[in-house]
Amino acid sequence: MEFVHYEVNERVGYITLARAEKRNALNQEVVSQLKRAFATAEDDEACKVIVLRAEGSVFCAGADLEYIQRLQQNNYHENLLDSTHLMELFRLIYTLKKVVIAQVHGHAIAGGCGLAAVCDFSFAVPEARFGYTEVKVGFIPAIVTVFLLRKLGEARARQLLLTGDLVPAEEAERYGLINYVVPAAELETRVFAFARKLCTENSRQSVEVTKEMIARVQGMGLEEGLQYAAEMNAVARGSEDCQRGIAAFLNKEPLTW
Repeated sequence: MEFVHYEVNERVGYITLARAEKRNALNQEVVSQLKRAFATAEDDEACKVIVLRAEGSVFCAGADLEYIQRLQQNNYHENLLDSTHLMELFRLIYTLKKVVIAQVHGHAIAGGCGLAAVCDFSFAVPEARFGYTEVKVGFIPAIVTVFLLRKLGEARARQLLLTGDLVPAEEAERYGLINYVVPAAELETRVFAFARKLCTENSRQSVEVTKEMIARVQGMGLEEGLQYAAEMNAVARGSEDCQRGIAAFLNKEPLTW
């Protein structure tokens, strides 16, 4: 693929945005290639954890504004199809069976900040800036709002979405928008070590089911959510991974997943 590359190293699958000359901005083709890469990684038995990264000095500058300008000539139905295309990418990343880690080496703005936010974990350099600038150009942060409210709660989401201000990585970490701030020289090795730790220490089956529960239970009422949790708990007890893991623990045997 021209704008997105995929490779695997020791069960860590790397999806790399490769449109550096346009600050890795998103248009229809980039979104299509990202969807294809994530689908490939999810089905790849050689890949257990996924890292989303980018080339160039910027992680992702969000939507390609020249592309958005061309879309203004479209009718509502055509624009809905295009925006659904983008929504499907965010939903795919958020609901993916495998853990996804954002490796943010530069600014993550608007849709680019959205990409980092829907990943399970995110590592960023201190120099990176994060924010949703859509309101400053007369646009709206529509799709990411759904995920940001879940991730940060209303107060923080309002602050980011309504001001359109960019915040430094340390502040984004305090908000809970990202997980770790690390020096640029250590970013790649820290992300790889974290990904490898997840590969070797955690059950693939358990991670998959836990991610599904996180996504589903937030839309349930208290009683429905508890009933769902009890049912999933019961199913997990009979799973192959649970039987293997408990037996290894009780027998004091080393276990590598």
